[in-house]
Parts: sequence; C-alpha cells; structure tokens
Amino acid sequence: MSYSRRIIDDVLDEVLPGLAAVALEGAKAVGKTATASRRAATVLSLTDDRHRASVAENYDLITQLDPPVFVDEWQLEPRVWDRVRQAVDDNPTKGGQFILAGSAAVAPNVRIHSGAGRIVSMVLRPMALSERGIGIPTVSLRALHGGDAEVTGHTDLAVRDYVDEILRSGFPGIRDLPPTARDMQLDGYLTRIVQHDMPQNGITVRRPAALRSWLRAYAAATASTTEYTKILDAATPGDSDKPAKATVDAYREHLQRLFILDPVEAWIPAFAPLKRLTYSPKHNLVDPALAARLVGVGARGLLIGEGDMISPHTATWLGALFESLALQSVRVYADAMGAHVGHLRTKSGEHEVDIVVETSDTRCVALEVKLADTVSDADVTHLNWLSEQLGDRLADRVVLNTGPYAYRRADGVAVIPLALLGP
Repeated sequence: MSYSRRIIDDVLDEVLPGLAAVALEGAKAVGKTATASRRAATVLSLTDDRHRASVAENYDLITQLDPPVFVDEWQLEPRVWDRVRQAVDDNPTKGGQFILAGSAAVAPNVRIHSGAGRIVSMVLRPMALSERGIGIPTVSLRALHGGDAEVTGHTDLAVRDYVDEILRSGFPGIRDLPPTARDMQLDGYLTRIVQHDMPQNGITVRRPAALRSWLRAYAAATASTTEYTKILDAATPGDSDKPAKATVDAYREHLQRLFILDPVEAWIPAFAPLKRLTYSPKHNLVDPALAARLVGVGARGLLIGEGDMISPHTATWLGALFESLALQSVRVYADAMGAHVGHLRTKSGEHEVDIVVETSDTRCVALEVKLADTVSDADVTHLNWLSEQLGDRLADRVVLNTGPYAYRRADGVAVIPLALLGP
C-alpha cells in the first residue's frame, strides 16, 4: 500500500533536524510506524521478539546503530526511554538521533524520567478529512486563528458522504477495505484491545464482556458530558452485580492510556475567567467509526435517526458522530500549530461551545458543529456570547456544517463545510 502523506509529516520535516529525540504517540493503526520508518536509518520493532530480546539484553544497542534509530512500541521495554534520555544528555545538539513510537503510555507503576527537555512528544491521530483525498480544503484553521482567513469555497459532499467517512474511519490501513472486511477489521480492533492490548500492557481484564458493554455505553455518550455513573448504569441495566467503581475507573484510565478514549477536556480561560464553567470532559473515542461499530448502527440507520444515546448532547446519534468527526480533524490541525483543544459549557448548560482552539498566546477560535446544510441565528448564539466575553482574544467564530459553500454571515461568523476546513 502506498504511503499517503500526513499533516504531521510537514511538522516532522521541520523539527527533526533540530531535535535529538521525538516520540510519536497514538492508538494502534493510526500510522505511526509508516510515518516514523520513512525517516529512520535503523528500525527496531519491539513487537518482534528478536528485536525486543536484543534491546532488553543491551540497552546500549540503540546508541550503537545508524541514526536516526526508530524504536517502535518502545513502552514494551520502558527502560528504552531512559536510555534515549541519557544519550540525548550526552549529545544534546545533534538532531535526528531517535524516533520513538508507542501505542500506550507507560503503566502507572513504572517509573521513568519525564523526558522534559530531551524527548519531544507528538500525537498522531487518525486521518483528518483533508488527509483522506476526498476534497481540497479552502479555509485554514491557522488563518482563522490569525484573524485573516479567506472564507470561500465549494464542496459537493453532503450528509450521506459524511456518513460514509464516519463509517470508513480514519485508520489508514482500514478505511479503503471493502465495507464487510472493513467492519470486520473494526470489530477485530475492538476485540484486540480487550483481549490482547490491555493484557500486553499489564492490565488484567477479568470480565471482558463487562468491559465491552462499558465501552458500548461510553460510545453512546459520544459528544456529551454524561456522568460516569450513568454510563455504568447504561452498561449494566438490571444487573445487580455491577463492576466496582474502582474497576471501571481503572479500565477507563487504561483505555485512555492506550489512546482509545480521547476525551475533550473542559476549556477554562486563564486570562479572562468565565463564571460557573463545568470541568467535565466531553466523551470521545479516538475514531467515530469505533463508536458506530460499538453502538451497532449502519449508514441507513444513521440517516433515519437510529442510535441510542445517553443524556444526548445533540439531537441525533448521527449528530454526535458528526461532531466527533469534526473534532478528529480539528485536533489534527490544532496539533500542527501547537494549539490546545477544549470544549466550553456552563454548569447550568445555558451556554456551550463545541470546540475551542487556543494557542500559547491565549488567542482562540471557537467552533460550533451543526449537522445541517444551513445556519440560523440560533446556531450562532453561543459563539456571539463568547465573543462578548472575550473580546479581541477570540480571533474568529465558526460554524462547521454539511452545506455546500463556505462564507461569512453578516455578523462575521464563518460558515464552513467540514470538508473545506484544513490546517
């Protein structure tokens, strides 16, 4: 399979010559190995028993091979991290020495140095829409943040096309399979998480069926801030023998450590604190295709409004998945510009903004996601409220939708079809 260039490739090309060590993090199948190996002179895959044994017996090996040395799934031998850190300390000015890739963070009981100042971590997520070859974006998130974005463009994509993209997934090796094979791969991906990946990373799953039920309930809470107690109740209806809260909390922690859960943290502006904001994360899986498979609704069902939700944040299950698809793309673009992504919601629920992108200079772009091809005054109420609160700190206001054209409303809000947004 040919390699499709990713947005992170541009970032890596820019920073690798000046950085001694880079760590690519992200869920399995997002493309870390393909992206990293293109830049490596030496590849050590710790899923290969021979490579792992060689490294475990001699951690100095990684310093003796031709650089850049790429160590794949380094977390299987956590001491690799510290050896890389030591090597960087020995020669901090030489760029491009090491690339690490991991599909899990280190287990909580394993102590390693943070790597701060030596190893730069970067997240690789499933493919954004602009990376999938389905159209050419015409509006840049970076330009929106700069306050000088040209908001124009046309797309032929409609709701049915976005449904197809949700179900195809952003996993490079899965999305182009025939539909039946693709669905089997996604189901196998979920099964492997429970039966293989969690045990491989030191997590004992005593009741796999209970964990799978909890994952399904979590998926049904996509794009909401539903309390975890409600998710557990939805996973075990009528079951008096529910998993202990500590057990579920541990599962949730480990699933996030494996990058399967990718919640959106609440955005709390430090420069101009807003009153009575919720601190609850918004639930999200690493790819909406996984959520769709867990809930078990296909294209036809999504289009006619099927799909169970827990305390729905959006009007339909498809609306929740469309918001997750939009978030997936925005996060990729935000990562490329070093920005942080969060969501905003007041405790009363009176005001909420789906996505807030903030850079280190505290300037923000606020985005609402609407599963509709038109935008009304009601759809921009929360964006305009936030503009009143933040003033010049808010660089732009955006509604991402399923319509055909990108344009600015008379009130200055940018209306952008999701397929036309790019980095």
